[in-house]
Amino acid sequence: MAKPTGRITRGTTGVNRLRRVDRWIAAQPAARVPGALVVDLGYGASATTSLELHERLARGNPGVEVLGLEIDPARVALATAELALAREAGPTRYGRAIAPDARVSFALGGFEVPAPRAPQVIRAMNVLRQYDEHEVAGHWATMLARLAPGGLLVEGTSNELGRVCAWVALDATGPRSLTIALKVDELGTDAMPAPSVVAERLPKALIHRNVPGERVHALLVELDRAWASDAPLADFGAGQRWQSTVRRMRDSGWPVAGGPSRWRLGELTVAWDAVAPLP
Repeated sequence: MAKPTGRITRGTTGVNRLRRVDRWIAAQPAARVPGALVVDLGYGASATTSLELHERLARGNPGVEVLGLEIDPARVALATAELALAREAGPTRYGRAIAPDARVSFALGGFEVPAPRAPQVIRAMNVLRQYDEHEVAGHWATMLARLAPGGLLVEGTSNELGRVCAWVALDATGPRSLTIALKVDELGTDAMPAPSVVAERLPKALIHRNVPGERVHALLVELDRAWASDAPLADFGAGQRWQSTVRRMRDSGWPVAGGPSRWRLGELTVAWDAVAPLP
């Protein structure tokens, strides 16, 4: 087997860290293909995120298969052992155990995605954050080349507790959207005073572009401005205020996707062209 492509990352992970991106992926057509193969690329130092990903996707697609890939053989061995223990424990609602017949496995691999067949979805969270910006496009291209027709690559970053996240969704044509996902009921608190707190968790392709003159900077400035304008709604709760903020962004001309059913989850998705780095 060829040496996996990539570098060993810190491997930081934790229970529920990726719940927001998992919830978004579960709503995408690619993840609902019967028997879909979903790759959890760079799952980290334990099996946790892969087991949780399977548990969440299986609610709407019982035949889904999750393959966790890591370039560190020790992590693959550990995750495989954890999987065996989870199977013995039986199913739970929290993803810490798994049904004996659930289709989950772990293998050695990197950006080349050595899977038994082309996956419908590749999730690569908190992986490229540790690379240089100029490396991103090449790794995106490598992963996109492995997708099944109609497949989806989801690449981004979250904070350690999963309360602040951002990711890019890509298909065969390239990047198509940026999604920001926040724990809504913490918005307006000292921990999360304004939506632009996501700046430090932007995907690697954008994190260094949050400067005046760049599109993503304009998005975050306008998002904070809209949030401040909706301060009178604070008495009705942060959720109502956030939904109004997202609606205000859409009405002002930003290409916002989705509707209230997504917004109430703390999401804001905009077309990639609206935030793409300037040449």
